[in-house]
Amino acid sequence: MPLGIYISVPFCRTKCSYCNFASDVFSRAVFGRYVDRVCADIENAEKMAAQMGGQTEREVNSIYLGGGTPTVLDTTQLEEMFTALRRQFHVERDAEVTVECAPGTLTPAVLESLLRCGVNRVSLGVQSFVDQESAAVGRLHKRETVLEDIARLRSAGISNVNIDLIAGLPHQTAESWDVSLAESIATGAPHISVYMLEVDEDSRLGREVMAGGTRYHAHFVPDEEATTDFYVTACEKLAAGGIAQYEISNFAREGFESRHNLKYWTRQPYFGFGVDAHSMLRGRGADLDAVRFAPADSLEQYMGGADLKRTSVSPREALEEEFFLGLRLTRGVNLRELSKRYGDDLLLSARTTIIPDLIGDGLMNQTEDAVSLTERGRLLSNEVFERFIAAEETVP
Repeated sequence: MPLGIYISVPFCRTKCSYCNFASDVFSRAVFGRYVDRVCADIENAEKMAAQMGGQTEREVNSIYLGGGTPTVLDTTQLEEMFTALRRQFHVERDAEVTVECAPGTLTPAVLESLLRCGVNRVSLGVQSFVDQESAAVGRLHKRETVLEDIARLRSAGISNVNIDLIAGLPHQTAESWDVSLAESIATGAPHISVYMLEVDEDSRLGREVMAGGTRYHAHFVPDEEATTDFYVTACEKLAAGGIAQYEISNFAREGFESRHNLKYWTRQPYFGFGVDAHSMLRGRGADLDAVRFAPADSLEQYMGGADLKRTSVSPREALEEEFFLGLRLTRGVNLRELSKRYGDDLLLSARTTIIPDLIGDGLMNQTEDAVSLTERGRLLSNEVFERFIAAEETVP
């Protein structure tokens, strides 16, 4: 089965207040050393996989450069990583090749470099088409910047564009959210991602909201009910605009679903390189379904050669993952296929207790052999996933 490749580029022009990823603002002097380290890891991929107990393949049909903002790198550095990838792996001719970009970083030189690297899909971190909302969280672009970037991409032959939006930003209202949705649909972008603002201790904005403070415009963050309403509105308006929901946070016109991200949700193998870049490879042996591993989540530790963190995935744990990853998809999971893969014994608890209970609670639908989340189930998805995990933990 072809691999997906993920490369983490943890560098940004500015650190957005809501961001809880392993990315930050660093001196450009670090960029070259980081790229050298990533290229060395790519060249060492086969040995790394063997050490982790995983099977790897040379065939690759999706590549994703995320971050951070990969387009802050020099063009030569971007091309070095792609050259290393193509030297180590066989990238299929029709592979999906995505790069995340912050609006305003797509200079002519960067765009030419992306084309030389075979990039055919770009994900723009728009978050909002309302300038006040963008500025409040530290974004450096304006609405016009986004529209200019999309036009520039299309002129260069890259029409497969994703727009990221965040529901629940400071100053956001039902009216301003409608503006962002309408602008996104009007661009004709074939893919839109909608994330609800995460309020947790892993971001400056999240910590300030939890503390009841006013820094980072935290006192202008909509409450949880309003944010949920924004998400529901997005589902309705995007569907009406011909952009169907295929995953909890992702919407696409027909044929434009993210091939790379589908690997995560359907448990296809992928190899990650760089800070906090996770991998999942098929395991070696009957008792090992897969191995998951990742490097350090800080740049200093990664550059210092910290050991990889490895997790073995047993068949029972793999089945658990099939549910809490597969149920993110609108189509849900197919019980017949799971039965063939894992056997009826492992599925017994889900079939006889968990699924009937979730259906009774209005969180899940079942059609023949497929189970999927209802609209309410998607809103309470973490609660649904916890039931599968808790049930598996009680099995001796």
